Amino acid sequence: MPQKIVNITIVMEFLLMGFPGDWMLQKLYAAFFCLIYLTALMGNLLIVTLTTIDEHLRAPLHFFLKNLSLIDVCYISVTIPKSIMNSLSNSHSIYLPGCALQVFLVMFLAGTEYALLMVMSYDRFAAICHPLHYETIVNRYACVQMVTASWLSGCVYGCIHVAGTFSVNFCGSNLIHQFFCDIPSLLTLACSGEHILEYAFIIASCCFSFVCFILIIVSYAHIFSAVLRISSIQGKFKTFSTCIPHLTVVTLFFSSGAIAYLGSAFKSPSSMHLLTSVLYSLVPPTLNPVIYSLRNKNMKVALSKMFGVKMVSKI
Repeated sequence: MPQKIVNITIVMEFLLMGFPGDWMLQKLYAAFFCLIYLTALMGNLLIVTLTTIDEHLRAPLHFFLKNLSLIDVCYISVTIPKSIMNSLSNSHSIYLPGCALQVFLVMFLAGTEYALLMVMSYDRFAAICHPLHYETIVNRYACVQMVTASWLSGCVYGCIHVAGTFSVNFCGSNLIHQFFCDIPSLLTLACSGEHILEYAFIIASCCFSFVCFILIIVSYAHIFSAVLRISSIQGKFKTFSTCIPHLTVVTLFFSSGAIAYLGSAFKSPSSMHLLTSVLYSLVPPTLNPVIYSLRNKNMKVALSKMFGVKMVSKI
């Protein structure tokens, strides 16, 4: 009997097709991405600088916020500069090791941010539900431990996904209809029947993510219960307002990720997949520093002090 020959191609590089369009559109894409990238970079680095040099920003919340900004700087730097260079040079290739590194870093940083957001919800829970013991519960040592655990869990998260994704063989085309190497696009290029390992990792990570999400919900259930027990309306609003930035960032992070996941799960058109990828790649890192800067009184004071010193020095 004749044996069926499977066309397995050893792919050593991929082509990131990104956004379609002529030379002028490519330059417009590059300009738009560059503007957003610089905005996100400036906002997050400003928060890192303020929380490092300002002695009034030494609370656990600001320590977590500094790490969140560092994650966002790294996260947006993994994909956007490469996409800008591709658009300007009209060269869309990325070698296999570079693609694997990009997948690892994206998943590593996304997992770390997810874990850190859970830690920040615990910080808000301790501050509102146990204010008298807050400094004991969330001390400096505990903060370092929780942040370290967040970074390590993100590293494990990235390792298992890059191992699962690149354990498959790729058949046929090496065209990725995306502006960076993401797992759904890579799995569409894999040979038939070789998705099982990565799908198992995806299911396991979804279960883990669901547990973390439930823990965030439980934290906020206790927070809402504590806020409702406050007698004055002004006291309720003042207490709950300390949670609004974190709650907004969590909502933004989950909603953008959910939209991107649904876009890939339901096999939406490539243009829609690109738009959802832009949503979760650009929006959270760009808006997170704005959300926290506008809602945090100490941060606004530090910002005005910094720019006030600069203005005086110029006179």
